[in-house]
Amino acid sequence: MLFCSSVFLINMIKLYDENPNQNTINKIVEVLRNGGVIVYPTDTVYALGCDIFQTRAIEKICKIKGIDPHKAQFSVMCASLSDISEYTKMDNETFKLIRRNTPGAFTFVLNGNNHLPRLIKERKTIGIRIPDRNLVRTIVENLGNPILTTSFRDMNTEVEYETDPELIEEKYGALVDLVIDGGIGNTEVSTVVDCTTNDFEIIRQGIAELEL
Repeated sequence: MLFCSSVFLINMIKLYDENPNQNTINKIVEVLRNGGVIVYPTDTVYALGCDIFQTRAIEKICKIKGIDPHKAQFSVMCASLSDISEYTKMDNETFKLIRRNTPGAFTFVLNGNNHLPRLIKERKTIGIRIPDRNLVRTIVENLGNPILTTSFRDMNTEVEYETDPELIEEKYGALVDLVIDGGIGNTEVSTVVDCTTNDFEIIRQGIAELEL
């Protein structure tokens, strides 16, 4: 828990897209580097996230989601194209496609390389995002490596508990180490594009339209 009031402990912190406060960024990065799990706003829905090199944090996210970490389909948030090329296998055509469509609400499925941590590398493919959300890219840049990310959407939960950070903290705060309040979140998901073959295939149409 990061903050203490006279009544109760909370683990929520505010962060804004325009000129995000560096002290706040440093606190978030410290939580991630210490193996913490965060809830944070993306350019689509609020998501669970952790440092991709913190195995126990990945396992904690899988426990929260009720999924097997060895079977989960992971995605990671990157800050730039150079981040993507460091952790995946990407040809020139794929590079051009991603450059045209990022930052944006896309998840590009690519073949991973040996730089990915073991638990993620087992799946061979990885979803990659460069979000159109300055605060997320700033966190990743300061962390120095991608953030593993997954939506915590629950179809049995009222939408307010997935979009309102105060309600998110109320329901999920005890399960995570930090909730980042970036304002009311979206309800639409990213568009998922399979880039593992020669033909780019949209396998989930989300909020964004792909420019080929």
